Amino acid sequence: MLTFRHAPLVALLGVMLALLSTTTNAQMIPSAPNVEARGYILMDAASGQILVEHNAHEPLPPASLTKIMTDYIVARELHQENLALDDKVTVSVNAWRMGGSKMFIREGTQVDVEDLLRGLVIQSGNDATVALAEHIAGGEDAFAEMMNQQAQTLGMKNSYFVNATGWPDERQVTTAYDMAVLARALIRDFPENYALYREKSFTYNNITQQNRNLLLWRDPSVDGMKTGHTEAAGYCLVASAEREGMRLISVVMGTDSEQARARESQKLLNYGFRFFESYQAYGAGETLTTTRVWMGTESEVALGLDGRLMMTIPRGSHETLNAEMTVNNDLRAPIEQGQRLGTLTISQNGEVLLEKPLVALTSVEEAGFFKRLWHHVVMFFSNLF
Repeated sequence: MLTFRHAPLVALLGVMLALLSTTTNAQMIPSAPNVEARGYILMDAASGQILVEHNAHEPLPPASLTKIMTDYIVARELHQENLALDDKVTVSVNAWRMGGSKMFIREGTQVDVEDLLRGLVIQSGNDATVALAEHIAGGEDAFAEMMNQQAQTLGMKNSYFVNATGWPDERQVTTAYDMAVLARALIRDFPENYALYREKSFTYNNITQQNRNLLLWRDPSVDGMKTGHTEAAGYCLVASAEREGMRLISVVMGTDSEQARARESQKLLNYGFRFFESYQAYGAGETLTTTRVWMGTESEVALGLDGRLMMTIPRGSHETLNAEMTVNNDLRAPIEQGQRLGTLTISQNGEVLLEKPLVALTSVEEAGFFKRLWHHVVMFFSNLF
């Protein structure tokens, strides 16, 4: 293996520095604010990096934060054309009888999926949520299985769902980290659905209800997401905001009031935007280096990343970044596009921030017999010296 440490570092950081602020003096980063919640997290939506966390992996009751997963599945079904916004859903007795927050749909009536979706997202209607779950899966138990399968797919390792609403059940748990992962996935995968979360009210059957996310009124950069409350869960809030192209996701679980969940979430968001920056270090398909290829129709192959590289660092701290590429120096054709051939490691002050696979940006086919024979000869004599 051949490890590049110095000259390649200059080339790598040259790209970074062109994308970063010209500020040369990194500001001092104070400790994260004291947040009064049982568990919380602050995550950069682009990179997925965690900026602040406390008890972020402790399983806790999710209350109506559960509905973000329900919404994700509805959005997925819409995207896959298994469902349409103008589909009619017949309201069952079970959905109509749901307690807690309600959209006030009536048993036996038919309601558009689009209205039910707004009832779920904006009004946090348990009746609307159950109606959608039953329509998609035939029953809430079957829908909960879909929720758990999706949770596993997204990497929500400490979440388990038994219902679509967040109705109290000691078996139903999630974590602040898992909720941030879910929120990030919904924002990324279904932006048209996420746009519903910024709507401040929804009127159905001449009944207008306001969105319970107080930050929508207090902070113009906040455009979602979801509140939750039960006696066991306390007051919870997943919030997301975007300022100057940087999006953050905060989760607070187990606060003691509506005001507290908004206040503590605002603390996290303000801290993140004030002291951190997010940027695209490299684009997808950008050549970071090339390396020799034996036995191929081409003598070298370009290496890069299979997607854009987003990072989150303290503001003004780019001069302390270090980058290192480790590449296999004995590559032989055939090589497939996307094949992993090395590793890019970026660290700061001795701490590894991330590692990403370096992949072949193009394919290299195996050469003909005589060229392969010549390469064998060259390699044989190279190994003698």
